[in-house]
Amino acid sequence: MNTPDPEPQEDQELSPAEAYAASRRRAKEQATALYGFQQLYDFPLDDFQLEACETLEAGSGVLVAAPTGSGKTIVGEFAVHLALQGGRKCFYTTPIKALSNQKYGDLVKRYGAAKVGLLTGDNSVNGDAPVVVMTTEVLRNMLYAGSSTLDGLGYVVMDEVHYLADRLRGAVWEEVIIHLPESVTLVSLSATVSNAEEFGDWLDTVRGGTKVIVSETRPVPLWQHVMAGNRMYDLFADPDRDGRPKHSLKNPGKAVNPELVRLARSELDRNPRDRFGRGRGRSMPNGRPGKVWTPGRVDVIDRLDAEGLLPAITFIFSRAGCEAAVQQCLSSGLRLNKESDRAVVRAIVEERCADIPDEDLHVLGYFEWLDGLERGIAAHHAGMLPRFKEVVEELFVKGLVKAVFATETLALGINMPARSVVMEKLVKWNGETHADITPGEYTQLTGRAGRRGIDVEGHAVVLWQRGLDPEALAGLAGTRTYPLKSSFRPSYNMAVNLVSQFGRHRSRELLETSFAQFQADRSVVGIARQVQRNEEGLDGYRESMTCHLGDFDAYMELRRRLKDRENELAREGSSQRRAAAVESIEQLKPGDVIHVPTGKFAGLALVLDPGLPPVSRSGRGGPRHPDFQDGPRPVVLTAERQVKRLAMIDFPHPVVAV
Repeated sequence: MNTPDPEPQEDQELSPAEAYAASRRRAKEQATALYGFQQLYDFPLDDFQLEACETLEAGSGVLVAAPTGSGKTIVGEFAVHLALQGGRKCFYTTPIKALSNQKYGDLVKRYGAAKVGLLTGDNSVNGDAPVVVMTTEVLRNMLYAGSSTLDGLGYVVMDEVHYLADRLRGAVWEEVIIHLPESVTLVSLSATVSNAEEFGDWLDTVRGGTKVIVSETRPVPLWQHVMAGNRMYDLFADPDRDGRPKHSLKNPGKAVNPELVRLARSELDRNPRDRFGRGRGRSMPNGRPGKVWTPGRVDVIDRLDAEGLLPAITFIFSRAGCEAAVQQCLSSGLRLNKESDRAVVRAIVEERCADIPDEDLHVLGYFEWLDGLERGIAAHHAGMLPRFKEVVEELFVKGLVKAVFATETLALGINMPARSVVMEKLVKWNGETHADITPGEYTQLTGRAGRRGIDVEGHAVVLWQRGLDPEALAGLAGTRTYPLKSSFRPSYNMAVNLVSQFGRHRSRELLETSFAQFQADRSVVGIARQVQRNEEGLDGYRESMTCHLGDFDAYMELRRRLKDRENELAREGSSQRRAAAVESIEQLKPGDVIHVPTGKFAGLALVLDPGLPPVSRSGRGGPRHPDFQDGPRPVVLTAERQVKRLAMIDFPHPVVAV
């Protein structure tokens, strides 16, 4: 039972009327759901969090766009709080199973297992609970099937909603937003995007009242570095009082560290073939002045440990690469935990894995995994046993695992913030090809650096690679926002589901309300406006062309027609000359001596073969051979005694045998 707050000291200095008014305001605030929700946290909420929560309590939907790690999920948790308080359901959707599992665990700790459920492709736990955490695809399937689980649904939280730009899965988010009943309040949580207002306008059009709340302030400043050889360079040149170049993402316009620019230039001078992407390979330390190399994984962890920048997450865009990195650290004898920490780790791991049979532990590589955890080192990727991943996450949050090698899925909202983030490469496999990571992906990954309430600053470290361009990296790090573009493409399966459930007319209306169509319509409007402005400008030109000496418009029309006729005659003449040249070559016989008019082999030549297209066996001429698409290709012996096959481009006019 909450006890009333004691009378603030400042109220004692107010007049009786002012103190009474202040007391009434506090009483009104304490009567709100937000007041009770705030008591669940031991830290005050930020302004954007308060604004979003107040909007939700007022009955409107919200789109919250804020940097990674700024605490957007608190708004989603408030939606859960409102649903439970009002006797309604709340679905909390996430893009990946790992994030769903973690959010499920967080909500169970707060509200109890009886009130929280989990629905993913791997797990189905208490699906009829008032609060259910699920992947977005599960909710989409519920909407298509008309599931009874949707009865009483009051709130839907779409965490990482900017994922709708994903080329393969993004359309699912739009389908859910379009199909949700109008009575459901939508809470959309997004990373900072440059067109949040446009996305909010679409949400407002499709869902009704939606307020856009944007915060561009990182709670923990982020510093950018490049590690080359055995040195750590700051990416941006912004000297502080000590003369050291430093830079925060709050000032993206700063110049690149000149030391890095010189380093890249000198590396290019030593390896000139890199200008064309050749001659690449790992450069190893050899003691020469100015020589740099890509630091090894163990060296990076050692350096971060010496600088006090652990715990750290190293992103490797490969599951096998993550496992290999752990093995490299174990083989080197690297140890990051004290003996007392090792005992705590072993106790936690044995407790969490007690129900796994011993014979399965050997198959799963349990003992090697445990050895790494005891040393403070682990991998984290989708190929791991879910129980193993959960243990890694728990130990990392407790500070018992200090170096994690992870794939990019770890950046999607999973609560594993670190003091530092390391990027080994700026290229990843996107399912079709190796492509450069985008500014949005870079921001998402490095956003894990800096633990709110623990670290005063976070650090992003990019490892030096042969051919690294500091200017390009600065552009990647300095782009704080990126546009959110729809990946919605109606598929055959989607069309069948829509028509079977809603009919053709309603299905067409739903497709026309997609964010993709919304963006397309806006671009069409812009083009139409430009056309209108151009037409108005042409009308003005027509008025100014009026003259007492004659009709300028008619004069220009005659000039245009004359020019068109001249071009037509020129084309006809060229065609006739080409036809004559082809005919002359077709008349040649082996042994004829000709004079090649132009080209590299101009001069006298002996015809060895006229180079006519092959004919069919029937003698009527078969399909044109691809080597003879442009006409005959005569083979000649030049005056320099070289045998060459010529083309029609060498014969701008007819030739005759000498």
